[in-house]
Amino acid sequence: MVRTGAAAAALRAVCSVAIVFGITLVCFRVLRLGASTTGFAYLAAILAVASGWGLIEAISASIAAVFCLNFFFVPPVLTLTVADPQNWVALFAFLATSLIASQLSARAKQRTSEALERQRDMERLYALSRSILLTNMDQNVARQIALQIAETFDFSAVALYDRSSGAIHRSGPGELLPGTDDRLRETAVKGTLFRDELTGTVVTAIRLGGEPIGALALSGALPSDTVLQALANLAAIGLERAHAQDAATRAEAARESQELKSTLLDAMAHEFKTPLTSMKAASSALLSDAVAEPEARRELVSVVDEEIDHLNRLVTEAVQVARIEAGDVQLNRARYAAAAMLEGVRREAEPAGEGRAISVEVEPNLPPLNVDAELIKLALRQLMDNALRYSPPGSPVFLRARRDGNRVVIDIRDRGSGIPAAERPRVFEKFHRGSNAGQTRGTGMGLSIAREIARAHRGDVWLEKSSPEGSEFCLSIPVTPEKAAL
Repeated sequence: MVRTGAAAAALRAVCSVAIVFGITLVCFRVLRLGASTTGFAYLAAILAVASGWGLIEAISASIAAVFCLNFFFVPPVLTLTVADPQNWVALFAFLATSLIASQLSARAKQRTSEALERQRDMERLYALSRSILLTNMDQNVARQIALQIAETFDFSAVALYDRSSGAIHRSGPGELLPGTDDRLRETAVKGTLFRDELTGTVVTAIRLGGEPIGALALSGALPSDTVLQALANLAAIGLERAHAQDAATRAEAARESQELKSTLLDAMAHEFKTPLTSMKAASSALLSDAVAEPEARRELVSVVDEEIDHLNRLVTEAVQVARIEAGDVQLNRARYAAAAMLEGVRREAEPAGEGRAISVEVEPNLPPLNVDAELIKLALRQLMDNALRYSPPGSPVFLRARRDGNRVVIDIRDRGSGIPAAERPRVFEKFHRGSNAGQTRGTGMGLSIAREIARAHRGDVWLEKSSPEGSEFCLSIPVTPEKAAL
């Protein structure tokens, strides 16, 4: 690259001299101008060369112009002899003027070039900072930063070392020098700077609060120290933002986990009280002498048996909910008829319905569902429980299964007061309870659990409609061909 640049400069210097000789030929042979007019022509050409190419080319043109001016225009012509001493003064004045003008023009060009380069650097740094602020936190942030630096500044290779994870992320079409990985780790520990102008490689520390948190290696057209420091600072901001996001996510997960435990324990305590109270009352009556008739004793034993089943179902649901929240959802799929599944959900919901009508409607010729029946029943019970809690006593609840393209949709509709429009976007958030919940018991987890179960089956749960006449939730399950399900 250095040899190529020197050859180009030498070629431009030769061209500058050629331009001077061309002007000489035109002025001496064609136009037959005098020394003064020709001198102004030379000076104009030298200024053009200085502003277009540079100082070295302008000096070459100045020397050639003095030589031509002396040889062709200063008496005696066609010799290098100067007869009049005043002409020596004129020649030296011309040379000094051309050199000073060339230097000033070249300096102005350099300053303009530097100003344009600074402007380009500022625009690139702004674009890079905007890209880092808009980085997708769901993907690897360090890898995205390395890619954005390479694309924004056209580096042939970029490597970013994140000290917290110990990973090196690379980008760019080229390759860094061998041993750069070790140098990155060393720089991240010692905070040193490595620059190799011959290979066009630089390695700098990424600091935050004075402490190195990583290192950045660049290959290609090396930036200035100011730009390099700005790149390192932007990389530090991006990495720290990612670390802060990870910490916030972990803290939120821990908080939600603790809140989940508290709400589940509270909900289980409330749920267990009803069957335990019934069982206690039945067992106390059986132990006393107040109930002697066999029929009455059998009825009390039936109450105990039903409440034991109720407790068993509550414990099973609590375990399933904990597994779902822990992300440990394993589907034990089998093929089940939608009608039988909905009828089972209806029977299990009857005690909580307190005598209200729960109707089931199943569209004819529905295909069997390839699902984990226990989990789907749990999701439907959550939706049913939501409908029963938020609708007036005595009002009916409707269950309907229908075919919709390549999925089966189960609708749960109630005659409640509906969900306020402002709260509808939040109905599936964990722990969210509507403003019309009042003293209604619950954890605010039911709809979220139902949606997680449906999505584990590649389906979904959504609020179809809500009005003062009632709400309708839908649960969809994809239809799986029988061969694919096996």
